[in-house]
Amino acid sequence: MSTSGTPRSGGQRPAGGSSAKGAAPRGTQQRSSGQGARQGGPRPQGTRPAGNAPSRPQRPAQRPAQQGLVRPAPKAKVRKARLLVSKVDPWSVLKMAFLLSVALGIVTVVGAVVLWTVMDLTGIFDQVNDLLAQVLGSEGGSFTVQQLISLGQVASFATIIAVVNVVLLTALSMLAAVLYNISSTLVGGIGVTLTDD
Repeated sequence: MSTSGTPRSGGQRPAGGSSAKGAAPRGTQQRSSGQGARQGGPRPQGTRPAGNAPSRPQRPAQRPAQQGLVRPAPKAKVRKARLLVSKVDPWSVLKMAFLLSVALGIVTVVGAVVLWTVMDLTGIFDQVNDLLAQVLGSEGGSFTVQQLISLGQVASFATIIAVVNVVLLTALSMLAAVLYNISSTLVGGIGVTLTDD
């Protein structure tokens, strides 16, 4: 039984020590753990140590975009197309001529009535009656222009003229379309040039 005062042999180890063969001294472990904290420790992503960062040339500040001169849009080329009216539909010509002649007839009747009313209001008929009385004297009696040309007579006469115009213009326009179709087969029709504005 050994006492506390007896010296330890060279092969004995302290009781609290580690039994592993490769255990390093305490000072060596502290130095290696310190180096691991400096070198092998976890780093935040995208960051480098200040000493190892390569020097990059700094980019100049972005300048505001300068507005260039606005060039006018190129002028579009005018397109031209030359066409020939080689045929006209007689039925469409008949319809258009009928409508236009009816409109012309209405204008004729209205114009005749308005003209008679204006002449009556301005006193033209009275002046004509005075002139006739001076020329004819007592032989003319009480003859007036209003008896010969009354408003009803003017309106009825204008209506008859309008109806005759409707019939004549419609028939003549259809006949003209048929004649144009016949003549266009010989000369090719009327040339028309269309352009873009």
